[in-house]
Amino acid sequence: MRPLKPWEDPLGRAYLGFAEEMTQEQIYEANRGCWVLGARADREQFALINYKGVIRQAIEIERIVPAGNRRAMEGKILTAGHPVYDAYVGKPSPVDAVRNPITYFESEHASRACGCGCGAEVKLGHFLPGHDQKALHDRVARIGTVHEFIHWFDDIMESRQAENGPDRAPEA
Repeated sequence: MRPLKPWEDPLGRAYLGFAEEMTQEQIYEANRGCWVLGARADREQFALINYKGVIRQAIEIERIVPAGNRRAMEGKILTAGHPVYDAYVGKPSPVDAVRNPITYFESEHASRACGCGCGAEVKLGHFLPGHDQKALHDRVARIGTVHEFIHWFDDIMESRQAENGPDRAPEA
């Protein structure tokens, strides 16, 4: 575990890394960011925290947020009984040692329902190819025309910005 000064970390953490006596929450806070996370990270569902070749924690990624000039994961710490936790935590890393702390691998546990609602399984990302457009157009049609959708959307965003202030991003 490495101590940090308050000005060293955009997330305000006091330390990074791992120590055997850390709680799962402490491991999460110390390791969820600040990382150089490329576009692929936005399609990932899970993250594994590795220390000395052993997986110490599994996280279900809910979103990736800015953290200074890098990004950080926000999500749920998985526990025993979850298939990803049971497959990896306390076991050797599924990825051979590499220099880059962020690596990706294919996992049989990485699947979710397509975001359009069709019920198909997606291994990477949120939609099957083309289904994002189908989902978007289905929602536009619920409002009416594209023109009506744009006005509806702009009204919603204007209302949220009025609630949150001009310099704050709207809450999702």
